[in-house]
Amino acid sequence: MSTEATEAKFRLPQGSATGVGSMPGGDAREAARTATGALEALPFLPELPARGPGADMIGRTLGLLVELYARVEPSGWRFGDRPGRDTRRARAWLGEDLDALEEFTQGHEGLLKLQAVGPWTLAASVELKNGEAALSDPGACRDLAASLGEGLRLHLEEVRRRIPGARPVLQLDEPSLTAVLQGRVRTASGYRTHRAADRGVVEGALRDVMAAVGDVPVIAHSCAPEVPFALLRRAGVAGVSFDFSLLTESDWDAFGEAVEAGTALFTGVVPGTDAPLSDPAGSVGGVRALWRRLGLSPGDLGTSVAVTPSCGLAGASPAYARAALVHCAKAARSLVDNPE
Repeated sequence: MSTEATEAKFRLPQGSATGVGSMPGGDAREAARTATGALEALPFLPELPARGPGADMIGRTLGLLVELYARVEPSGWRFGDRPGRDTRRARAWLGEDLDALEEFTQGHEGLLKLQAVGPWTLAASVELKNGEAALSDPGACRDLAASLGEGLRLHLEEVRRRIPGARPVLQLDEPSLTAVLQGRVRTASGYRTHRAADRGVVEGALRDVMAAVGDVPVIAHSCAPEVPFALLRRAGVAGVSFDFSLLTESDWDAFGEAVEAGTALFTGVVPGTDAPLSDPAGSVGGVRALWRRLGLSPGDLGTSVAVTPSCGLAGASPAYARAALVHCAKAARSLVDNPE
């Protein structure tokens, strides 16, 4: 999928806000009610990792893979030869979450965000049979990206069948991407690190996954420092989601170039765990200030930037999670009403 093609298909509605993915607790209906009711412009499919392995973001995505299976070992997730209890549990929980989402999106027409772990964070997180991360084996990385692309294609078909008016947006969670690129992923022994991945290979795998999902806009998310904005843009993502507080001055040019290239920016500005919530306009004050500093057009702010929590809300209380998403929606509206 080319960058130009992606830009032609995806525009943020004015005043967009959304969640990153995870929500607290284990009540799928309550999470879906919150994720859809608080966020009219860009609701999302919640993840509930408190339910245990298979409901976490890695386990959920492993349950989507085609002809690849994994199980939980004491050291974490490891690939196996056949689907087992952990695969069945991951798929059952996803089905429960989709049932709840379908209930609360009757008649919905518009964007709907789904999340899955991207190929490189999966490769860094899941072990081969020898106990090393899949990242250690280029062939395993290729197989993993191909399986993920096909699994996501089928997942999106299912969502469209259940919610015919939805226009899906796919978020690929890649919190380990920077570590993969910088050679900071540790081996099983912990004494060494895996070799830094070739940037061209990384871009190629991301493109392959995006090609598999067709015309669905893809957002890359990382709440780690040093998000590789330029690489993600070259790969063809429609948007980048990140923790705004982790931006440093060295990131400013990449931020501005992304805006000018038409890449949507999902700025994490609201704390992901219980904390006092300031005035909504104040929460996006730093975004406005950087926008002015870079000389970007104030009129583009409301359609170039979506507001999110800084990361997932799994560690928050249910009451705070609801309040944080409502706060994000109000903060996003303030970017439209008062862009300067």
